Amino acid sequence: GATAVQEVAFTLSNGVAYMEAARAAGLDVETIARRVSFFFNAHNNLFEEAAKFRAARRLWARLVQRRFGADDKTARLRFHTQTGGVTLQAQQPLNNVVRVTVQALSAVLGGTQSLHTNGYDEALALPTAEAATLALRTQQVLGYESGVAEVIDPLGGSYFVEALTDRIEAEALALIEEVDALGGAAAAVEQGHFQEAIARSAWAAP
Repeated sequence: GATAVQEVAFTLSNGVAYMEAARAAGLDVETIARRVSFFFNAHNNLFEEAAKFRAARRLWARLVQRRFGADDKTARLRFHTQTGGVTLQAQQPLNNVVRVTVQALSAVLGGTQSLHTNGYDEALALPTAEAATLALRTQQVLGYESGVAEVIDPLGGSYFVEALTDRIEAEALALIEEVDALGGAAAAVEQGHFQEAIARSAWAAP
């Protein structure tokens, strides 16, 4: 139910909390930062989702550099993406093949390092062997036949995508600052801030 901005902000706030806890425990921040990885979902709006991943990568680098003094290599965002199970429909389930493909494409265009594609029948039951195989083939077609994996940041320079990326980054940073004011991610969760914000956006979603 989270918006793209909430997903970036709350996820990275959690990452900052882990980093701060590691530093407080006397662990080496550089070592920890290189082992931190994230899990995101990909949804149906191709450009917004690609921009979301681009914004997350940029924002994490800036947060880690400013707050922990990490170098460029250490500040790289490492993340896995799963296509959005909540978007799958039980009616006309074969249409989910198209949804999963669009979602997977957005993740690749946004720079994901690993990817899980859902089976088209997961709105009905556990995926059949046929659906799981097709989900794998979707990744293979994107990875080996479409050419999208051969270019770094293929949407970079597009006015529309850059503007979306800038907006998501700025709004996510504002949310992160709200979380900071509450005492950090752990305190925000204890106070129900994350849960209430996501519930409101889920209720308002079309």
